[in-house]
Amino acid sequence: MSSAMLPLCNPGVATQIIVNHAFRIATLSMNRRPEHEPPVESESLTPEVREVPNPPVSQDTPTPSVSVTQDRPKPSYVLLGIVSTVALALDLGTKWWALHTLEKPLAHGEGIPAPIQINSWLTFVLARNRGGAWGLLQTANEEIRKPFFLVISLVAIGFIVYLFRRVHPKQHALKWGLPLVLGGAIGNLVDRIRYGWVIDFIDYRASWVRWLNERIASLSPTHGITDHWPTFNIADVAICVGVGLMAIDMFTSRAHHHRRDTTKVVSLQPEQGSAVEPNSPAASSNPPPSDPTSSGLAGQSKV
Repeated sequence: MSSAMLPLCNPGVATQIIVNHAFRIATLSMNRRPEHEPPVESESLTPEVREVPNPPVSQDTPTPSVSVTQDRPKPSYVLLGIVSTVALALDLGTKWWALHTLEKPLAHGEGIPAPIQINSWLTFVLARNRGGAWGLLQTANEEIRKPFFLVISLVAIGFIVYLFRRVHPKQHALKWGLPLVLGGAIGNLVDRIRYGWVIDFIDYRASWVRWLNERIASLSPTHGITDHWPTFNIADVAICVGVGLMAIDMFTSRAHHHRRDTTKVVSLQPEQGSAVEPNSPAASSNPPPSDPTSSGLAGQSKV
């Protein structure tokens, strides 16, 4: 796991990103205008047209079209089910392997650790995490800790399913991020229901982790200094990647909507003094009002 993913694995940051997405999607769904909504005509842009008997009909005159507002397509739950199932299967499969490989069983319960060192910075070692992310509620009472995490997990799963239904089809990052978060949340929920704790087995260490812990220890003297990242599993990886995709979508979608709103304002407010071409449809269909005296003289000259 790289240092760029560090803020995304923080539970507070992940929760804030998900809440911001829910609020933004709900606001856009209430205030969204239809994509084919005709532009609003201003009185200053539409001069009064005098009725002329038997006006000539030009072939180049555009006929007004009636825009039909269609409901935007919604993402299919098939994608949500496939991606979340793949993430869940990888998580449960690797946890089963870690539980039966990284520990030698004993007759009275927990066995002897049998870690597998891959290289100098990655080791597979079995760990039982009774708390949440970053050791949250690790030492809390079981009667408080287990119901708390069960309720939080169920609420998060239901919220993700609801939020996925309201995702716009062009929000590709969010469309893939939500299923990854869902698969990881279900994976850790299965462990809490089955064992009462979560199986972690990926132990990562690096010099930048020690540097980070030193900075934290300077603010909190009780914080331990180590070069080991908190042990994690595949579910945690899926959640971090999913939250990262949600963060990308949050910033890119905000910039896209800002550019689109700016374009609408500019198109509805043309510059003053802009001339209309004489051969354009606007000039032929909406002629400017003429002075009564000059029109009378023009009629006499034609006669």
